[in-house]
Amino acid sequence: MVTIHVLRILFDAILTTAVLGLAFVGGSFLILIAINVLELLGGARWRTPLPPIKIAERDLPDVLVQIPIFNEPEMVADALSSAAALDWPKDRLHIQLLDDSTDESSVIAANVARELCGEGFDVVHLRRENRNGFKAGALAAGLAASDAPIVAMLDVDFRPPRNWLRVAVPYLLADRRAGFLQSRCEFMNYRTNWLTRAQGLMFDAHFIMEQATRYRAGWLFQFNGTGGLWRRAAIEDAGGWSGDSLCEDLDLTVRAWLADWHGIFLMEPAIPGLVPERVRHWRVQQRRWSNGFVQVARKLFLKVWASHWSIRRKVSASALILVQAFYPFVAIAVVTFVICLMLRGLHPHPYLPMMEFLLALVLFVSVGMSFVPYIVLKRGTLFQYAVALASVPPLMVYLSVSNAPSIVRTLFGGWSEQFRRTPKTRHMAARPTVGKG
Repeated sequence: MVTIHVLRILFDAILTTAVLGLAFVGGSFLILIAINVLELLGGARWRTPLPPIKIAERDLPDVLVQIPIFNEPEMVADALSSAAALDWPKDRLHIQLLDDSTDESSVIAANVARELCGEGFDVVHLRRENRNGFKAGALAAGLAASDAPIVAMLDVDFRPPRNWLRVAVPYLLADRRAGFLQSRCEFMNYRTNWLTRAQGLMFDAHFIMEQATRYRAGWLFQFNGTGGLWRRAAIEDAGGWSGDSLCEDLDLTVRAWLADWHGIFLMEPAIPGLVPERVRHWRVQQRRWSNGFVQVARKLFLKVWASHWSIRRKVSASALILVQAFYPFVAIAVVTFVICLMLRGLHPHPYLPMMEFLLALVLFVSVGMSFVPYIVLKRGTLFQYAVALASVPPLMVYLSVSNAPSIVRTLFGGWSEQFRRTPKTRHMAARPTVGKG
């Protein structure tokens, strides 16, 4: 009996700690929701980008468009053609295909690059002898081969609208301390199946309720790795691209903010891309991001708290850097809850207040973060919204239990898995782009 009593105390403490961790993560999202409510009641946004500067055609800066790829034979041709179609003077538009492929992608890329060069475009097909640093290493190698002051980044499955640079570059140049500009992303295969709808719901919440609100509040928000611009000066001032994290975009973002640069979030025009259509591909993608966030936290969390920033800014930055702690906390909570129930003879009564709290937190965060974007972007009917929303919590629990062990290993420096890309195919991009209406 004494042993059981001690075990109850131990696992109750673990469960309480996990719930408090979830409360911290969920609380940060509740604050974002509250900011939107306050803006609505006040009738004005807290912050908007500075008006874009007017640039004469002859004064438009050189822009380097970087497209990193690894074994994407079905996507590479369209990616290059899409970049070449951007409305920017040919003599100041420089396209780099950063190709680490080991399959036929390189042959296809070389042929398309040759054709575009014949049409007067500056397209460089850059190959490395090894994949050191993965995407970050490729980006660094490309940057070293160019002196363009503005760098546009596009993953191989993203198709920017023709006017993207015309709209975005003047916003970036209007703010002298803006190190990067992140455009909102959309997803062409949003309506494919239940999984893509759930991802679309979460990504809309991420860009409209999280990224945009963090920007308006003056908080640290991340560069998403695609659909955005960087100033070369900011990249260099922050120490350049680093391959010691699977989330090289977040890593550079935090270091740039620590170097007193900041970002701009641009709602329109949106940049269409793709989301994984199969659970196993989505799990691999999420595992990479989760472990990358943990690596960034291990590397930069203490530097954030040692910086000259205000406490408010440090706390808001910590909420972003530690957001992936959600997954191990969920896994710990689920496992310990089952153990606690067994130790109490399957009587749930002592845990009902805790369960009610978590249920209310999940409901407020899920609806508060996703409903407004769904309505504003006219994604579908309320029934479709309810179905997509109902699929999110089970997916989060599944992902937490699946990925928590690797996250914990990474936390203690034990992660050694190679970068694994998320498979994308041309047929995924053949469906109508999801936009308003």
